[in-house]
Amino acid sequence: MSNRQILQAMSGLMAGMFVAVLAGTVVSNALPRIIADLGASQSSYTWVVTAELLAMTATVPLWGKLSDLYNQKLLLQLSLGMFVVGSLLAGFSHDVGLLIFSRVAQGIGAGGLTALAQVVMAAIIPPRRLGKYSGIFGAVFAVGTVAGPLIGGVLVDTSWLGWRWCFFIGVPFALLAIVLLQFTLKLPTVRRKVRIDFLGAFLIVAGICSLLIWVSLAGNQFDWASWQTAALTITGVALLAVAVYVESRAAEPIIPLDIFRNRTVALTTVASLLVGVAMFGGTVFLSQYFQVSLGKSATVAGLMSLPMILGLLVSSTVAGQLISTTGKWKVYLVAGAAVMTVGLGLLSTIGADTHFGLLSLYMAVLGVGVGMLMQNLVLAAQNDVPAAELGAATSVLSFFRSMGGTIGTSVLGAILANRVTDEITKSLKETGAPAGAGQSAGHGIPDMSTLPAPMRAIMEHAYGVATGDLFLVATPFALLALITVLFIKEKPLKTTSGMERLAEESGDATGEATAGPRRLVDSATETGTSQVAHAN
Repeated sequence: MSNRQILQAMSGLMAGMFVAVLAGTVVSNALPRIIADLGASQSSYTWVVTAELLAMTATVPLWGKLSDLYNQKLLLQLSLGMFVVGSLLAGFSHDVGLLIFSRVAQGIGAGGLTALAQVVMAAIIPPRRLGKYSGIFGAVFAVGTVAGPLIGGVLVDTSWLGWRWCFFIGVPFALLAIVLLQFTLKLPTVRRKVRIDFLGAFLIVAGICSLLIWVSLAGNQFDWASWQTAALTITGVALLAVAVYVESRAAEPIIPLDIFRNRTVALTTVASLLVGVAMFGGTVFLSQYFQVSLGKSATVAGLMSLPMILGLLVSSTVAGQLISTTGKWKVYLVAGAAVMTVGLGLLSTIGADTHFGLLSLYMAVLGVGVGMLMQNLVLAAQNDVPAAELGAATSVLSFFRSMGGTIGTSVLGAILANRVTDEITKSLKETGAPAGAGQSAGHGIPDMSTLPAPMRAIMEHAYGVATGDLFLVATPFALLALITVLFIKEKPLKTTSGMERLAEESGDATGEATAGPRRLVDSATETGTSQVAHAN
């Protein structure tokens, strides 16, 4: 495919990815208003956020497996359709139960987009050329991340629109993506007579959901050391242990266990998990720090994250171009992990009085590191697996990165609440307030505009110190990611696309028993990618 053909095929993918990113960010500033309008509780607030994340993370491996068996374009359109249904249900919700159900539907659709977009890119673009196009996806990710909170704030504050449009706004983009994919993405139809491992799929989803529910609610709805923790962890581990047993004996496992025998896949999976914990776990609380500790509005807080997003955008684009030009990729993994570690370390020094110029520099450093590392971990794994396992390998990395983000957000959120409470108690004690006066202050985000000046200063200081401590906790995970990528062996990037590799692999499987290898090579050369549908 020429560059123009690839860009045309990517137009629908980019629109779909923008929808997925927007869905996760546009609601953040609207949630307090949504919960108030629906008359819901604080626990409902948690579930509105958690429901989509659970559904997305748990279904990523399933979408990845389906992409190895069925037409990837159809699956992409199906995931976008699921997202549209979920968005419409959410927009028309008049009770929190329907809203949570709709968020599950949105999460299932977002899981498909997360897994399938990168699988389809690997199918149509050779790894040697993939780097520069990954930079374009980095740009879409950056725009969606920045635009989401800003759009959400504007919609909520506009009386004739309101919070429901936070869900409706993604529908036109999703419908546009479906149409673009239909006309621009040409993929062969893969026909395989297979039996889906439904038992394995159920066990994987149930086990993952049990553990994610635990890390999402522990520290908020119940203590980390409680009977709920014991019940959820034992259930989750037991279900996953049975899932491993079932998957090891299934003809078509959802996650082929032998994929982890590949050193590159195993190491990039571990690195993706650590990146999820370090990056998502640390940065998700930056907006809260901007608003509470620095006293900025929701709109300004969205703008203040621009340095990090711009750093990510520039580094992912430049690194992608250099990888495509030189064919060397490991140096960017190592450099990205090192720079990310430095960025998190620098952010661990922030407080309520940190100058925005210094803060911008720290965030830019973190963004540069993440931009060089995150997308290229996927590239390294895709380059080192058979074409028939591209979907499984890609979805495994996406799954572990999302799971790392969920774990990091939950655990660091609990640490934040405890540190805020400790700092407030310490400050109140210094002022002579009675013991225990700050015990409930760390639970829930305070309305700073209603606090008297002395208490507001205490809150600003507490959230500044606690946020810095979060980045200090996240830094060792980035360091472990750096150590992990050092052990990844650099291999030359393949110059054929996933479809071409699949045609060759399919030909190899049939030709050895018939015409011999020479005929195979000639046939693959003559028929090219059109052989895929015939071979399958």
